[in-house]
Amino acid sequence: MKLELLGKKLGMSQVYDENNNLVPVTIIEAGPCPVLQVKTDEKDGYSAIQIGYNPNGKSPNKSNACRKGHAKSAGVDAQQISKEVRLDSGHDFEKGRILSVEDFKDIKVVDVVSKTKGKGFQGVVKRWNFAGGPASHGSMFHRRGGSYGLCQWPGRIFKNKKMPGHMGDVSRTTQNLDVIKVMPDKNLLLVKGSIPGHKGSILSLRIAKKAKIKG
Repeated sequence: MKLELLGKKLGMSQVYDENNNLVPVTIIEAGPCPVLQVKTDEKDGYSAIQIGYNPNGKSPNKSNACRKGHAKSAGVDAQQISKEVRLDSGHDFEKGRILSVEDFKDIKVVDVVSKTKGKGFQGVVKRWNFAGGPASHGSMFHRRGGSYGLCQWPGRIFKNKKMPGHMGDVSRTTQNLDVIKVMPDKNLLLVKGSIPGHKGSILSLRIAKKAKIKG
């Protein structure tokens, strides 16, 4: 079964498990996510659903007519964020169905897809862990990357050369996170450990694809 929810990271905390061990957890607010559209093999050439999510718990103040009409066809309010989720043929999802963390109450392991914290424009020491030059007085080579250039041939810099540039704000998948607790009344789900991203960052929560069977 494939199941996916949109949500946001609220922060980290710690709870006691059944063995009285203190476990660090990340608090995730997931859903509710209405199904805005259902795509089928016969009509669209592939099977998928489109889910929506409002991070603030209400529809956005400014929504164009297209977004309002698209949500209205599913019988829900306009959604700020939407995502398409591929599914196998023969699923039972219908337009207008509300997905929530209650659908994860029997799930033990999940994957979280989120964006890392943005660091802005950074140099090679912070971005690529370059050692840098001598820190002593008089040295004119401290935190620079050194020579990047090549000879007359090829007369260019090769792609993927480690240089200063934008750091962070990239999508990362954290796999096989244990589900510690599900709180359907508050739309909260607690997973063991940490996940990338700042507080309030948008993320995607799904059933683990490579879950290891513990036995």
